[in-house]
Amino acid sequence: MVVSISPPPADELVQPLNGRFPQWVTSRDRKLLEAPAKNIAYNVVVAADGSGNYKTVSAAVASAPNKGKTRYVIYVKAGTYKENVKIASGKTNLMLVGDGMGSTIITGSLNVVDGSTTFNSATVAVVADGFIAQDIWFQNTAGPQKHQAVALRVGSDQSVINRCRIDAYQDTLYTISNRQFYRDCYIIGTVDFIFGNAAVVFQNCQIVSRRPMSGQFNTVTAQGRTDPNENTGTSIQSCNITASSDLQPVIGTIKSYLGRPWKEYAVTVVMQSYIGSLIDPIGWAPWSGDFALSTLYYGEYMNNGPGGGTSKQVNWVGYHVITSAAVAAKYTVAQLIQGGSWLQSTGITYTEGL
Repeated sequence: MVVSISPPPADELVQPLNGRFPQWVTSRDRKLLEAPAKNIAYNVVVAADGSGNYKTVSAAVASAPNKGKTRYVIYVKAGTYKENVKIASGKTNLMLVGDGMGSTIITGSLNVVDGSTTFNSATVAVVADGFIAQDIWFQNTAGPQKHQAVALRVGSDQSVINRCRIDAYQDTLYTISNRQFYRDCYIIGTVDFIFGNAAVVFQNCQIVSRRPMSGQFNTVTAQGRTDPNENTGTSIQSCNITASSDLQPVIGTIKSYLGRPWKEYAVTVVMQSYIGSLIDPIGWAPWSGDFALSTLYYGEYMNNGPGGGTSKQVNWVGYHVITSAAVAAKYTVAQLIQGGSWLQSTGITYTEGL
């Protein structure tokens, strides 16, 4: 069966980076991700008004085969779905497709202040390998006063999040583990809003800091590597790091940083990206005292914009202004998440990695 799925509004997206995906995205999945939405075939439909196979996303996920070897596509029609969705380890190769990041909304409000844990607060939590999400808004509406409140938690190996909005305040996106790839997403939050210990690459994403509660400052990332031998890290490549409309007027009084080290061997690299004026000239913030400042690896490579300069950046042992393309290449899809070569799908010539 084929269903017509509208693309998200053009003003919510940046242009694709040559339409490329990691090598581990199969040829069939590439076709799903690249095809006009109206040509995507689905297995089941979720519709809040009862016009589909299921009224909730959770019910559709429960119906999916366990340990599936082929792609199972769940089309989630436009609407607001107030539920907490868990995609357990057995639900492999699942794909959620919506009607656009402004139309299909999965929303929850669990948070630490009201008794949840950070881990369990996620509106959507994914463990199963091979997960793909496209054209969906993942939301946690708890607000800044509720502190940690996750919109999306992903521990799925070889997962792809494409053209999605991920929206909360503190701890918006928990990239907990395994290899992950985010393309053309809109990610918004305040404190540590991209955090975890995955090997993860963000490309062509809009990464937006919003106004936090009084007394807080913003940190885009909080990477959680605990062992220097782990091949994990957060790479932000060819993205835009900017302020939301409510933060913009108070940039001078509310500090924003690229990240702080959640764990001792944190790894985060920002490269080939636009960095707005919201980012403090020193770039990065400590977690507590001198914790991890000599054991972390923070790098910047060929960034631009008013916040992209490095002349006033921190002088920590673990901070690096990367000048070598070979070093920067370690944090590309090809090397960080073992993507190998990239598939050229648009006819545009590309350079592997950078």
